[in-house]
Amino acid sequence: MSAHTYTRSHAKASGSVDIRLPWWALALPMLAFVVLLLLIADPGQAHAAGGDPAVGQIIDRIQHTLSR
Repeated sequence: MSAHTYTRSHAKASGSVDIRLPWWALALPMLAFVVLLLLIADPGQAHAAGGDPAVGQIIDRIQHTLSR
């Protein structure tokens, strides 16, 4: 059983394409861009977690071992 295909019978003769986007299709990417830009522009708000100094030593030893 074949499915019917629907074609537009009132295509524009000028060759332009009419695409309409919902408002959120532009708002969400712009919001994400602004949030990421603010995170990059103000890195002073980020605080490093105070961890165990032994973890830093282990990471240093791994880096030293891999760099050989």
